[in-house]
Amino acid sequence: MGVIKVGTSSWADQSLLRSGWYPRSASTPARRLGFYASRFPLVEVDTSYYAVPVPETTHGWVDATPDDFTFDVKVFSLFTGHPTPVAALPRDLRPAAGPSRIRRRDLPPQAYDELWARFRAALDPIAAAGKLGAVMMQFPPWLVRSAAAERRIVELAQRCRPWRVGVELRHRSWFDGPAAPDTLDLLREHDLSLVCVDMPQGHPSSVPPILTTTAQPAIVRFHGHSEAWGGGDKQEKFRYAYAEDELAHWAGLLAELASEADDLHVLFNNCCAGQAQRDATRLAQLLTETMIDDRARATSATG
Repeated sequence: MGVIKVGTSSWADQSLLRSGWYPRSASTPARRLGFYASRFPLVEVDTSYYAVPVPETTHGWVDATPDDFTFDVKVFSLFTGHPTPVAALPRDLRPAAGPSRIRRRDLPPQAYDELWARFRAALDPIAAAGKLGAVMMQFPPWLVRSAAAERRIVELAQRCRPWRVGVELRHRSWFDGPAAPDTLDLLREHDLSLVCVDMPQGHPSSVPPILTTTAQPAIVRFHGHSEAWGGGDKQEKFRYAYAEDELAHWAGLLAELASEADDLHVLFNNCCAGQAQRDATRLAQLLTETMIDDRARATSATG
């Protein structure tokens, strides 16, 4: 049985800060992260998707957390093909003129390489402390399966090495019919973790939750099943509370997955006013109960 770590996809979401989940004593960013880390062993850093942090910031994250804490860090949006606000780039790397949002092709190669160098420098303190779990590459829903897209994924992953890399694909073409085993083979060949996502189905960006291990760690993210997934703002899309029976069902599935994975990272992304934290807490409890029951049955069978 592998090690299962459960956490959430943010510790500083504004709705979480307003929800009252943090005690009044957690009055600074460092204290809030310290409080979060006293409740969960894992967190996904999503702020790095919106802007590349500086090493001083990530040093602070390391100092605020215990030795066995783990950060999964999402790569900057520009790297994975998302239109990115120019204002999100460091001032000295911003194009002198042009649109307010840019893509990779809008940056000179030297500036693009420098942006990667700064991203890696930001992750160095986390990795040096042994707290970097995986670098998360979340691709846009318009990335259709193709040979060029496959090469793009591999090239980006190489820029993240020697760190472990998770890949979240959000276009159904990667998993339709016979494409699914080929996609999994691609990830296994290049030692990339499939990010399994529980999400609403029936939308253009919907992909099925495939529970398998293509590399370490195995990664599962929970988006919820909001009826507003096809439209509405971020809060509406992720406003979802997992029911007890849903969490119990997933606890059984995750316990099975952990039997084939050395490490399993479970992240709740239904970030709306502390719901992710509540659901993650309950799932962790159910996982503990499930594993105790499994051990008891195994002991009884061998006794």
